[in-house]
Amino acid sequence: MTPPRRKRRQPRQLPPPPPPPPKPANGEQPPRNPERLYTIAGSADGGRAELDLVTLIVARSAPPPAASPEQAAVLRLCTAPLSVAELSAYLQLPFSAMTVLITELITTELVQARAPIVRQAVPDRSLLEAVMHGLQRL
Repeated sequence: MTPPRRKRRQPRQLPPPPPPPPKPANGEQPPRNPERLYTIAGSADGGRAELDLVTLIVARSAPPPAASPEQAAVLRLCTAPLSVAELSAYLQLPFSAMTVLITELITTELVQARAPIVRQAVPDRSLLEAVMHGLQRL
């Protein structure tokens, strides 16, 4: 019996890499995000609500037609409670811009800010043992 003959694999030809993006003539790097954060935030007075990274935001209504794209995105995402950190990550905006954006939504009563849900502390072990011993005596 003769062993099976195996074919040798030939390396595949990789496609050529894409050309690098053109660089400006003066050597400056093009801006990554053409929108400035103050255009997204749009707040003139600069007031902010007291928000933490873990503050939960819940939408009270659907986005109105006059809402900016960022405000509409926040309202669509917040049908279930989301933290400010999650919103910041989903929308790829810094925390400072998110606080201004959420402050505007709070003042127009489109969203509600809630304190984070705190897990209840585990009962004391001695209390659980006392209950267990009491049940065993019955």
